[in-house]
Amino acid sequence: QVQLVESGGGLVQAGGSLRLSCAASGRTFSSYAMGWFRQAPGKEREFVGAISWSGVVRNYADSVKGRFTISRDNAKNTVYLQMNSLKPVDTAVYYCAADRRGTGVDVQERAYEYWGQGTQVTVSS
Repeated sequence: QVQLVESGGGLVQAGGSLRLSCAASGRTFSSYAMGWFRQAPGKEREFVGAISWSGVVRNYADSVKGRFTISRDNAKNTVYLQMNSLKPVDTAVYYCAADRRGTGVDVQERAYEYWGQGTQVTVSS
């Protein structure tokens, strides 16, 4: 069992930056691949990015490539989403998720067994 808690969301102006954190409980965190998803008002939840258990393999949605970076610190049981050059279209609730298939960086929600409660990111124009 893995419990996930996101933090770091907030209100930022367009062009600004935020770093989201996802703290995980459980001794098996380091074996899980981790993903970030987001859901904007009135839209379906969508893939943002993912990182393998080792941090070596990463995958990003085209919409965030070059602006967002995923990293992890297995010693701290935490995964991060650094978001730069934010745009109003990035406004959403951001969720982290855990995939026990540690080598995967899957874009599909169904690949992830555990989810956090989400943190709101609002980008003003």
